[in-house]
Formats: sequence, C-alpha cells, structure tokens
Amino acid sequence: MVDALDAVFREEWGRILAALIGFLGDFDLAEEAAQEAFAIAAERWGRDGIPANPRAWLVTTGRNRALNRLRRDRTLAEKTRLLQAAHASEVTVDETIFRDERLELLFTCCHPALAVESQVALTLRTLGGLSTTEIARAFLVTESTMAQRLVRAKRKIKAAGIPFRVPPAHLLPDRLAAVLAVVYLIFNEGYAGRGDLASEALRLGSALAELIPDEPEAHGLLAMMLLHDSRRQARFRDGELVLLADQDRSLWDAEEIAEGRAELDRALAVRGRGPYALQAVIAALHIDDPPDWARIAALYGELARRTGSPVVELNRAIAVAEAEGPEAGLAILGAVPLDDFHYLHATRGELLCRLGRTSEAHDAYEQALALVHDDTERRLLERRLASIGHS
Repeated sequence: MVDALDAVFREEWGRILAALIGFLGDFDLAEEAAQEAFAIAAERWGRDGIPANPRAWLVTTGRNRALNRLRRDRTLAEKTRLLQAAHASEVTVDETIFRDERLELLFTCCHPALAVESQVALTLRTLGGLSTTEIARAFLVTESTMAQRLVRAKRKIKAAGIPFRVPPAHLLPDRLAAVLAVVYLIFNEGYAGRGDLASEALRLGSALAELIPDEPEAHGLLAMMLLHDSRRQARFRDGELVLLADQDRSLWDAEEIAEGRAELDRALAVRGRGPYALQAVIAALHIDDPPDWARIAALYGELARRTGSPVVELNRAIAVAEAEGPEAGLAILGAVPLDDFHYLHATRGELLCRLGRTSEAHDAYEQALALVHDDTERRLLERRLASIGHS
C-alpha cells in the first residue's frame, strides 16, 4: 500500500495541488489540504482499498478538509472570503472529473513579480512535489535558504494578488523564459533517477509546445527532453549508472528519438536558434554513433557564450577532452568555478586517469565522493576509485 500511495503521489501531486489551488485560491491552504488528503489515504486505502479514481478521491478529500478548516476559522476576514468563494464553487464541482490546472499553476508560480529563483523553486515544490532539500540541492544552496525563498514566494503571491491563470497572449513571451527554466529543472531532477518527474516535465513541455506552437524554444526544450529521455532505460543496469559509451543502444526508445528530432526540426524552422534548441542539437549529436565531439564542443562553446553558465563550460571541457585529448579538457576545467559540484571533480578524476596520473585522480574522486548525494552516482565513483587502487 505504501508503494502504491507513493506512486500516486509522484504521478498526481502536481495535478491535485493545482486543482486545490484553483479551487481555494491559497497556496498554503491547498498544500496543507493535499498533504492531509494523502495522510487520510494512507489510513483508509489500506483498509478499504484504492479507489477507482485516486486523483479525484484525493482532490475531493482535500477540498472537503479545507472547507471544514475554513468553517472553523470563519471569524478571520480572509478565511471568510475564501469560505464564501468555496461555497460558490461547491455546487459546480464534479466529484469525479477535475480540470487539469497545472498550466495555470505554472504561470502563477512564474509571475514576474517573483524573483526568478523563487519562480523555479516554487514550481518545483508545487508541481514537481520535490522536498525543500531536493530543491536546495538542485540550486546548490542550503536548505534554510531555500525554505526562506519558498515562504517569501508564497507571501508575495498572496500580497500582490497574483491571479491563478494563464496570461493573455500578449504577455506570454515575457513570461515564457521562467516557465521553460522551471520545466527544464524538473526534467533534470527526474533524469537523475526519478522517472516520474521526467515524465511530468515531458507532459508540461508538450502542453507548452501546444499552447505556444509558434515559440521555437518551447519546441527546442521539448526536443531536448525527449532525446535525453529516450536513453533513460539504458542509463541504469542492475541499479547501477551506465555512462553513454557503455549503454546498450537497443534499449534506447526509437519512438522518442523520432519525436525529439521532429520537435527539433520545428524549433530550427525559425531563423536563429535559442539556448534550448542548441541543447537539443547537442542531444541529437550524442545519439549519433560515433558522436561528432568536435561539433559538440563547438556548440557547447556557443552555448557558454550565450548563457555564461559554468555547468555548460564543464560540459564543453568533457567534449573537448573527447575531441582533442584529456590534457585539453583539463586546461578548461581549471578555470571552471564549480568547486562544490561533484561532477567537476569526477570529470577531473576521469581525465587524470586517462593520463595515468592515478594519485591525482584518486584525490579528485575522493573530492567528488565528499560532495555527491545520489547513491547510484556514489557507487559509480566508488567503482572508479577501486579500479584505480588495483591498477
């Protein structure tokens, strides 16, 4: 039962919370109601069985718990207003079918009144269902910093009266960059091992591409996610992480690859190419056998100039090492300011290994191990260290 409930949480949290926020108009109240609904489900489903429509059951239960709480707190002016709104809506709500309001929630979280960091963090929390710890890790900040950021974002939405809706067409371009960044980060968290979040990002990306069909970056982001996700089944073998060069290509999803290439064609049909379209081109080149590392390195160079991202520069170093040798890659790594990022040290360890500098490689892998959080990546690093020890 615990596994089944956890699966429902991972799959449905974003839809359930979006429905409750749309109904109640209050982030905190909706999140409390959703959490309470899941707590009740943990008790009742084990006794009564899982309902035919778990999402509708959870939304209805959360809505009813929130209404009960509002009735208890009706003396508070704001709660009274919410109670009146809820009563007005109660007669029109279908108990079995709820409109998918994730896009409304996405654009609300990405309102320009919020700082970009808060936009992304709040959406990861509400739509992705990530914990504060997981979001802090994605941003490379402390948990307390992220918790404060989330609280400030919710307060800002309430204080500014930010509407829960998709913005009108003339405002969409200005709001799109943050929305794309949110979907991208949700996908990255999912690609690291939580397939449900990768699927959620793909659904959101597909919805955005449909909502804004003339926006090339929406298609570029979707293309990039599809091309990366096509290799998801091959990235793990017996619970262990498998690097690109060692992956079984027969496990790659040919349908997703074809769909990703079609989305990439749509993204490139417009003159010029944005950062997401560039990343999609790079992802497509990685699928080629063998990859054109020189071209990949050049594209990463273009992307680094546009974004100024040290993570992109780290990826450029990896591509340059493949194209020109480990010394060339190490020369780039020396200027990348990511000392707290385990991938930097793991990459340095790999390139030092190739050069036979095993003592330095050992130290680099030890630094990476001290920073890594994911268990599968930790085991990969431990295997690399063990191979050095027996070389």
